[in-house]
Amino acid sequence: MKRNLIELKNISKSFGNTLVLDELDLEIRENEFLTLLGPSGCGKTTTLRIIGGFENPDQGQVIFDGKDITGLPANQRNLNTVFQKYALFTHMSIEENIAFGLKIRKKSKAYIQDKIRYALKLVNLDGFEKRSPASLSGGQQQRIAIARAIVNEPKVLLLDEPLGALDLKLRQDMQYELMRLKEELGITFVYVTHDQEEALTMSDTVVVMNQGYIQQMGTPEDIYNEPENAFVADFIGDSNIIDGIMIEDKLVEILGVRFDCVDTGFGTNRPVDVVIRPEDVMLKEPGVGNLDGVVTSVIFKGVHYEMDVMAGGYEWLVHSTFCYPEGTRVSISVIPFNIQIMNKPESEDEKAVSLDG
Repeated sequence: MKRNLIELKNISKSFGNTLVLDELDLEIRENEFLTLLGPSGCGKTTTLRIIGGFENPDQGQVIFDGKDITGLPANQRNLNTVFQKYALFTHMSIEENIAFGLKIRKKSKAYIQDKIRYALKLVNLDGFEKRSPASLSGGQQQRIAIARAIVNEPKVLLLDEPLGALDLKLRQDMQYELMRLKEELGITFVYVTHDQEEALTMSDTVVVMNQGYIQQMGTPEDIYNEPENAFVADFIGDSNIIDGIMIEDKLVEILGVRFDCVDTGFGTNRPVDVVIRPEDVMLKEPGVGNLDGVVTSVIFKGVHYEMDVMAGGYEWLVHSTFCYPEGTRVSISVIPFNIQIMNKPESEDEKAVSLDG
């Protein structure tokens, strides 16, 4: 079991009258790739900035490697930050950009040259020492920003939406580069994004945030397959979220029709939220499945067709590799294992936390 490298204890932060983080607790393990994921304004960047020393919390502690560093300035913490805006010095060459932090720490010329060569090789840009930042593409500039951070040998690399300005193909390439770097360097990555696919692709652990709270924390598989509330289910990928009644263990009523499921412990005749992923909805001949309906729209997405199916008074989102043309009468079926049951929020406040954003 890896030890905790960073612990945030009871962290709260407000800007004016706006509460951004509310008594947040978070543990980050050594050599972990942890992603803070959530919509704009959820508190993820503020959390990162508090870890980095760029913001002070109103209350709570930041523990790093067993020491309380809450009041320690950013330049005295053994971590480096890579921002979305690369912040390269345009009047300096690439090697001068990379060497900047090392020169401040008064490292020898030989040491600095070795580190520059090592860092450029690591980000696949050897031979770029004399180039200027203006001559590089966005992806290359981002790699230089990462190289500049890793030459300082931080224990933690903080990345604040570092791929947000890149186009889709380049962003995907850089995702794999970052995963490779994490394995080669053996350091802890704390990554901020609002891109669900990015979080699921890269992370060991995903922390889903909304309104200053952690909604769920777990592996990408756990977050996607076992969302703990409707907000997480809706934010991570597409979902059908439907009002249901838990008749008894392993039996739920959806839209007036009973479906077998695998969940237990919700009581009897209890209102619940039912979550079914669009790829888990199977379309069959009318009369064969649980609910009959009609296909109301079809969009080709490349790897699958995205269809809307009106059934039981609800418009189901369905993903399938087989196309059912608009107007086709179908029947909806879902295997029990793919039906996720969740407790409904107890109050309007809880509903706001779970669903707003």
